[in-house]
Amino acid sequence: MRPRSPRGVVTGLMWISQSGAPSLRHTCEQGDGLARYGWLMHDGLNFGIQEIKDSGFTLRTEVVKRPGGQHGGDWSWRIVGTPDDVSSPPRLVSILFYVATDGQGSLTPHLDGRDRVSSLTGTSEELGRFRIHLPKPAGGGGGQISYNHLVTVCPGLHHLTDVVRSSMRDRFTHPAANPSNKQRYFGLDTYHPPSHPGSDHSQVVIHQVTLFLPAQVEILFESDSFTQRPGSLSGAAFSTELEMHQGSFEDRFRERFHLEQKGFLPEQVSFAQAALSNMLGGMGYFYGSSLVQSRYNPEPVFYPPAPLYTAVPSRSFFPRGFLWDEGFHLLLIARWDPTLAWQSLAHWLDLMNADGWIPREQILGDEARSKVPAEFVVQWAENANPPTLFLALQQLLADGLVSSEGLQFLRRAFPRLQTWYNWFNDTQSGLLPYTYRWRGRDRDTLRFLNPKTLTSGLDDYPRASHPSDDERHVDLRCWITLASEVMATICRLLGEDGQRYVESHEALADNVLLDKLHWSERLGAYADYGNHTQNVALEWERPRPVPGQDPRSVPPPRLIRVVRKSPKLQLVGALGYVSLFPFILQILSPDSPNLGRLLDHLRDADRLWTPYGIRSLSKSNPMFMQRNTEHDPPYWRGPIWININYLVVRALHRYGHMDGPYRERALGLYRELRINLISNLYRQYKESGFLWEQYNDQTGRGQGCHPFTGWSSLVVLVMAEEY
Repeated sequence: MRPRSPRGVVTGLMWISQSGAPSLRHTCEQGDGLARYGWLMHDGLNFGIQEIKDSGFTLRTEVVKRPGGQHGGDWSWRIVGTPDDVSSPPRLVSILFYVATDGQGSLTPHLDGRDRVSSLTGTSEELGRFRIHLPKPAGGGGGQISYNHLVTVCPGLHHLTDVVRSSMRDRFTHPAANPSNKQRYFGLDTYHPPSHPGSDHSQVVIHQVTLFLPAQVEILFESDSFTQRPGSLSGAAFSTELEMHQGSFEDRFRERFHLEQKGFLPEQVSFAQAALSNMLGGMGYFYGSSLVQSRYNPEPVFYPPAPLYTAVPSRSFFPRGFLWDEGFHLLLIARWDPTLAWQSLAHWLDLMNADGWIPREQILGDEARSKVPAEFVVQWAENANPPTLFLALQQLLADGLVSSEGLQFLRRAFPRLQTWYNWFNDTQSGLLPYTYRWRGRDRDTLRFLNPKTLTSGLDDYPRASHPSDDERHVDLRCWITLASEVMATICRLLGEDGQRYVESHEALADNVLLDKLHWSERLGAYADYGNHTQNVALEWERPRPVPGQDPRSVPPPRLIRVVRKSPKLQLVGALGYVSLFPFILQILSPDSPNLGRLLDHLRDADRLWTPYGIRSLSKSNPMFMQRNTEHDPPYWRGPIWININYLVVRALHRYGHMDGPYRERALGLYRELRINLISNLYRQYKESGFLWEQYNDQTGRGQGCHPFTGWSSLVVLVMAEEY
């Protein structure tokens, strides 16, 4: 936990199972082997309940905030540990609670005896003076509890796990009522920081409690400026406030989404609550500098430090902001709490540079960079990402009743939105009027089966085989169509002249022009255009030594692309998500015959349809589930992705309620696809404990990273039929 401030006080939890091979748990990691973890309830502001299932025991973390005073008020944590099998030998567990200054402020621990930290006092610019109470735990196997602590400095929070590991020793003995049951354990001992720590080093106090389960630990943060405190937020008072927040959450969830009225069972409602809660509980405050390469500098440079309040795709694998993900995140967040959505939108738009460019991946600060491979750290100022923030704005403005908060945001954000819109049209336009091309495609035509287009968000989705300036990308054109419509709406709300946006939208939404540029009669769908051939393959190149050459100097075999037929300028025959964009962004007229063709493809099991959702690439495409390089497995070449499936369901719902020849067809597909998505995501959640990044098109099993409670949480809106 941390306040929304660049150098605020940070608090956190670690734990160690001292039974068997000790394993320190701290940051969420893909390979940590936890059976399940995540928020069961979280309202984004006031409280949260999280359950963590480790090997042989469960930790339940509960947090409640109580506003008051000048600095945000108080909060309390409760950690409840329970063994999975009470008949098994008692399990010894260490709970470690830490407080760090993150480079600013002060901390003073207060000891009760030699080893137990009973409280801390501290100061920071944002929180003023505060006290953290660490009362004695409850339970612990007959009241036998061991204490350790460490007071040190740390060269950044991303090093904190290493500091704790290096300070641990197994020389400690935990007492027991029966002396024969005494057990050695790893405890905090000593750590030798640098002799001359820098000014940016964090002061850290770590409090370790070692006890047998079941047990309960509480931590209380109290602000000195909260002078009218009704009492400590602990024990029965904590339980009462937690129950109050829990009841309010359930009532609000029921009012927002009406799942019981739609026939969902209590356990299915709990699944939806967890999906929403993990989205909200995953929102974080980040601060730091992006590393940017642009035409203005020969080498990458750090941008000025900036804050970002955003949701994240995955706590374990993608714990940072992604531009095109956030637009999807905000569709759900805005339904729950529009204020949180406006706040996140404001932070993202504030990351815009003078040209109108927003970095697509927000790797802000050393802690964020420690989780990212070096090849992805540098952001290129010519490269876009789908402007999905317009998707969120479209929803926030949809009912025409924009709140005063929303209007205030729009007035302040309007110059930035104009600049962002202009940047896309200035830098991502194609050679012909009303055409667009993603910049930043990989240009290596030897290494990749099909050079990737990371900027599109669809990474390895097949595009023109030979990147060139002649390309026209239908998905980007549709994103700009949406942006033009939203900008025109904003101008009407603000009383601004929006004629240019109206005219742009009319031209981009013209189905005749769209068909002329992107309709492939052979494919029966919309398509990109470019220098392309489908006759490519990956083959092994095995160099042989020339006479007299040392065999050890021969380069190793490598997988390279072989082109068997020369490319030519043509429409790219890759039926899949890109082909659907005029439909999923609802640009097609409801009486367009092309709509009927796309609906046929959607329901064709040999192309896009599966019992689990719409696959990303047709089974009939030569690149279906094909690797892009030796080390690059298929990503958007077959698996089922929930963000696009949400857009498909949303579009089917709309076309199913519009007059036209395909109304009944769309409505039938809507009902069928909605059930398939909900059933599979719920089943996979029950079996695995997680929402996933993507789903296997053959089995429906979750795959990729987990937990992926970013856009996969849009299943809540599908359940609620909120589009």
